[in-house]
Amino acid sequence: MKEKKAENVVVLDLNDINNAVASYFVIGSGNSDVQIASISDSVEEFVYKNLRQEPWHKEGFQNKEWILLDFVDVVAHIFKKNTREFYGLEDLWGDAVVNKIST
Repeated sequence: MKEKKAENVVVLDLNDINNAVASYFVIGSGNSDVQIASISDSVEEFVYKNLRQEPWHKEGFQNKEWILLDFVDVVAHIFKKNTREFYGLEDLWGDAVVNKIST
């Protein structure tokens, strides 16, 4: 995500949360439709190059407010800034250990 200038990238460790839908959420923000799509493409390419894994599920490509890439154990969320603030995943999963990714 950082390669495409994603902002406020964090990793939520959900391993110690009962009934969590994944082990990790990786969350980042972009400023435009083009940047959101670019970040998403970069994540897919990186995972495929390094792990030979494609997303099990993906959505959000039509309106590009929130793109979700589900790799089963790891789910990547790429938001527009205002959409990220509205949904507040970090607050929703407040029991998760949050690791901020520096630039």
